[in-house]
Amino acid sequence: MPEVQSFINPAVGPLPRPGPPKKNHVFDLFSLKGKVASVTGSSSGIGFAVAEAYAQAGADVAIWYNSHPAEEKAEALSKEYNVKVRAYKCNINEPDEVERVISQIEKDFGSIDIFVANAGIPWTEGECIEVKGWDSWKKIIDLDLHGVYYCAKTVGRIFKKNGKGSLIITASMSGHIVNVPQLQTPYNTAKSACIHLAKSLAIEWAPFARVNAISPGYIKTEIGNFVPREQKERWWQLTPLGREAEVQELVGAYLYLASDASTFTTGTSILVDGGYCAP
Repeated sequence: MPEVQSFINPAVGPLPRPGPPKKNHVFDLFSLKGKVASVTGSSSGIGFAVAEAYAQAGADVAIWYNSHPAEEKAEALSKEYNVKVRAYKCNINEPDEVERVISQIEKDFGSIDIFVANAGIPWTEGECIEVKGWDSWKKIIDLDLHGVYYCAKTVGRIFKKNGKGSLIITASMSGHIVNVPQLQTPYNTAKSACIHLAKSLAIEWAPFARVNAISPGYIKTEIGNFVPREQKERWWQLTPLGREAEVQELVGAYLYLASDASTFTTGTSILVDGGYCAP
């Protein structure tokens, strides 16, 4: 029988590995003081709520935007919570630009400890085989999947150099199930891939960093403004808690995965979906 190859990097040394330093208070476990967090797609919606929560927890924060400038929001967060916050413009679809911005953030802040790959767009065109051409599919996959990989590859090198880090990917319950009544095959495909990307990177990076995903359900944000009320009523009927979530109901999961409270959590996807995937 052939010898089973272990994924563990032999350079790490003998097992078991040492655990994290013990902290005596739960608030210390969840504190982000002294850490640097970078959140893509954070000029509004889920991303901004996460960036603000991290600032509240004491982290210095790099906010990312593309079409909606966020310098004023960054300045406001910095003044409100007495932490360093800066805004960076970046087209996530361009790997060279992603690499440049992440390198600049590391230079400006001295390090990156937490990276949230959150930027994404919904599919709004219905049955995908009826859409003319290929641009719509490519746009979804480029931003919702390829952009995540570009960020992960670049920040992963920083994590490996530092011997620590937490990557959090915003996936979706649509990566676990096919939600109805909307037809959104490209989006479902991208988010499912993001979940498996998180699991795969968690194994690759186990010697030096953690990787997890968060899978939100229906959330009240600007990204869903195009959806008619009749469709949302169907969503509410299919969600056991009977409603959409407020963004504040998501940030606890992001804080957990960013903090020292989750140092033994990697390769998972946390569903925050009001029970939609439970039945």
